[in-house]
Amino acid sequence: MPESSLENQLSSAISKDNWKYTGFKKRAGVLIPLFTVYSKKSFGIGDLGDLKLIIDWAKTTANSIVQLLPMNEVGSLSCPYDALSSFALEPAYICLKDFPSLKEKKFNPVPGDDLHVDYSVKEEKLRLLWDIYLLQDLSEESAFEDFQWKNAYWLLDFALFKVLKEFYQGRPWYEWEDKFKQRDRAALQEFWQENIEKVTFQIWLQWIAFKQFKTAREYASRNGVFLKGDLPVLVSRDSADVWAHAGFFKLDFAAGAPPDMYCAKGQRWGMPTYNWDNIAKDEYLYIKEKLRYAENFYHILRIDHVVGLFRIWSIPYNDLQENQGLNGVFDPMDEKLWAGHGRKILDVLLKNTNMLLCAEDLGVIPKCCTETLLEFGIPGNDVQRWVKDWNIRHDFLIPGEYRQLSVAMLSTHDTTNWKAWWKYEAGTVDEGLFVRKCKDRGIDFLGAKAELFDSSLSLHGRLRWRKDIDCVDKLILLLGKRREDIGDFIELYENSYAEKDKLWKILGCSGEVAEDASNEFLAKIIQFTLNSRAVFCINSIIDLLALSDVFNGDPYQYRINVPGTISPKNWSLRLPISLEQLLRHPVNRQIRKMIIDSGRG
Repeated sequence: MPESSLENQLSSAISKDNWKYTGFKKRAGVLIPLFTVYSKKSFGIGDLGDLKLIIDWAKTTANSIVQLLPMNEVGSLSCPYDALSSFALEPAYICLKDFPSLKEKKFNPVPGDDLHVDYSVKEEKLRLLWDIYLLQDLSEESAFEDFQWKNAYWLLDFALFKVLKEFYQGRPWYEWEDKFKQRDRAALQEFWQENIEKVTFQIWLQWIAFKQFKTAREYASRNGVFLKGDLPVLVSRDSADVWAHAGFFKLDFAAGAPPDMYCAKGQRWGMPTYNWDNIAKDEYLYIKEKLRYAENFYHILRIDHVVGLFRIWSIPYNDLQENQGLNGVFDPMDEKLWAGHGRKILDVLLKNTNMLLCAEDLGVIPKCCTETLLEFGIPGNDVQRWVKDWNIRHDFLIPGEYRQLSVAMLSTHDTTNWKAWWKYEAGTVDEGLFVRKCKDRGIDFLGAKAELFDSSLSLHGRLRWRKDIDCVDKLILLLGKRREDIGDFIELYENSYAEKDKLWKILGCSGEVAEDASNEFLAKIIQFTLNSRAVFCINSIIDLLALSDVFNGDPYQYRINVPGTISPKNWSLRLPISLEQLLRHPVNRQIRKMIIDSGRG
């Protein structure tokens, strides 16, 4: 798409009306998960009141987009992509400073120097909010009644789900008594009447969060900053959505991703896949209501795993967990159905929202998905480390070769930050994948590992190629197989060998290639993505602040999530400085200059 035709193309795209929010211009933005920040007034975790300071910082640095991770209420794993509801907001994000009765309360907003959120803070916040709730007189609160009426589609079901879950001591809904598991109307009515105070408390929490979030969106609008939300394509098996609408889901399957060069066994996420036929029979009301509610908070919406709308990797629910995604199949199985399937759902999304839609289209993406996004005018994602000519040059694309209809970035919430990628992953292959490929071909892995890889530079499950394996012929010789039998090994090698040398050269650096990324080198790659053709460039707060002295020690520790793992360090990374300190930090001037110099200011 030539530069001059961007506005022309988007003006005639199916999503043309949605683009009116942002205008047809290049913008810069920042990804800031709310749990990663805190202020002097927040309580152990970033909250909805802190969004004002985030917006102030974005405006200071010339970023006009603030992207958040999903804000839905999370379960025991604190994973925003495995939420208890695709509607309800996380009550831990409620700002307590809005309640005058708490002014005399003394609490330590950030425990120690810990770089990770302690989610037990949620229980303490809920205790405080319960005390506040008991003091409320809601009998004549018309706004509270109006909130319930407008959100009747999901609100009472969610509140009942939460109180029932507490009643069953946290057990999933599919382990409850049959009368509640199967939603016997009389039993639910009786339970509601017996627990009306607790049920109303859950509704009140959602009302408070709704008001605070909507106020933040209005503040962003007044300051020329767009809030970008995130719509997970899936929802937790143990969620109010699945409990209330079991027919909309295929509970015999778990969603995931097929094996690839980054995950040897693929991924098993565990969430059920959709029964789109049943959702369609209900005229997609479930999807329409999600969008309607999200519009209260966001100007832009990211569709997570958009390829899942075309076809999704479905794993038998009873398959062994250790197999991850190995034994899945695509649903629909017939590839000829994928284009029509995805197109129909995207059409429903676009016709039922004013928000600008963006799409996460990473991984192995069928041509029909790419073509549909382009036709609809929906930007995909271009992550610098993966934006390459994979087939001919086996090298990184330069800024002028990026997709114009895309969101460029250095990292995602599921990857290492860019400094960690450079240090540990550039020029490497996944060890688990290499083990499996060797096993499939009868190749001695340990022998191949010793011959092909530099053990001193192979860390965190990544294998770094030895420098002297400088041509495909040497790879073939050492593996002891015919060229035609190891095409996938050759592809791995061609697309990962000497990645550091290639990018060092593209960025115009001289001298010996550095093992660690200096702040100056990071600045070069940030400017590189900002200068790309992509209509938006949204980098994580971790990558931007790594330009300064904010982070100390090994960059590998500053990671939001490691896919396929369960750890208290996932979804809990916190910045070492407060938002007040961030607003005064000298690095802001550098970030602002880089964005303005790129024409995105």
